[in-house]
Amino acid sequence: TGGAGFIGSHVVRELLADGVEVRAFVREGEDTMNLDDLPVEIATGDILKPDTVRDAMEGCDELFHLAAIYAIWLPGGDQPMYRVNVHGSRIVLAEAQRQKLKRIVYTSSIAGVGYSEDDRPINEDHPWNFWERGNAYVRSKYYGEQEARKFAKDGLPVVIVNPAFPFGARDVGPTPTGMFILNALNRHVPAFLESGFNAVDVEDVAKGHVLAARKGRVGERYILGHKNILVSEFFDIIGRVLGVRVPKRRLNYQAALRVGRIAELVADRITHKPPFATPGAVRVAASRMWFDCSKAVKELGLPQSPIEEAIVRAADWFRANGYVK
Repeated sequence: TGGAGFIGSHVVRELLADGVEVRAFVREGEDTMNLDDLPVEIATGDILKPDTVRDAMEGCDELFHLAAIYAIWLPGGDQPMYRVNVHGSRIVLAEAQRQKLKRIVYTSSIAGVGYSEDDRPINEDHPWNFWERGNAYVRSKYYGEQEARKFAKDGLPVVIVNPAFPFGARDVGPTPTGMFILNALNRHVPAFLESGFNAVDVEDVAKGHVLAARKGRVGERYILGHKNILVSEFFDIIGRVLGVRVPKRRLNYQAALRVGRIAELVADRITHKPPFATPGAVRVAASRMWFDCSKAVKELGLPQSPIEEAIVRAADWFRANGYVK
């Protein structure tokens, strides 16, 4: 599921490179440009409609469940995020159990792991602590992962992966992660909130999915990440490798919250389009999301490619596809 998306389309390419026959499950009307010219079977449906999930899964040996809503704001409220990310996951996993699939890789997020409260990288065993700081996306991914854990305890051969902040080509959305680069290219970032996150090449994340299917332990989760970095350091890298001007002005937390409230209000009442910030997104962004990825590196062989190369590929793709104004 989610095969036409940012991470999903890279997983499709990794599977094809391994000689695997792939069936990609996509939504009705979804942009499938990421799958154009690839030798994949397309199954159209909706993960909230069990009959379409059943038909799409028929005859498959493995499932990579990546379909999710990744957003900081939705018109009309957050309920669709919970329906897709939690209830939709339950439907997909239940069908995998009914059809007795041999291996399932469930794509969660580092949102399901938590954040560092003392600036030290955390690992897969860290207790989830986003109860107060988390937004709808963070909570929905946490609850969705709990569904996967329940199925694993019930005997379903599920391996969970938790991608960090991926960068690279084919970010059609773009995702909030890709907007880091796109906003810098379009000079839409006058200031930023200093914090830290874990950046990773989306191609490494895709390889991590396939490695999890082959080497991952059932019921375990693996953080798919690479470089722990400050926001200011990340913008410095963007400026250096892309040759663009990047913001130097830093917002304090309270100022960022005020900006987020105004942007969300404008989106709700006037534009009805995604804002560049919301109070929930600011709370998450202010959390130090640094991770210890050694488990995936040691057990799966997760590659650790330079993040600079992923940034360049992302920028080249955005420019080639008309995203840069």
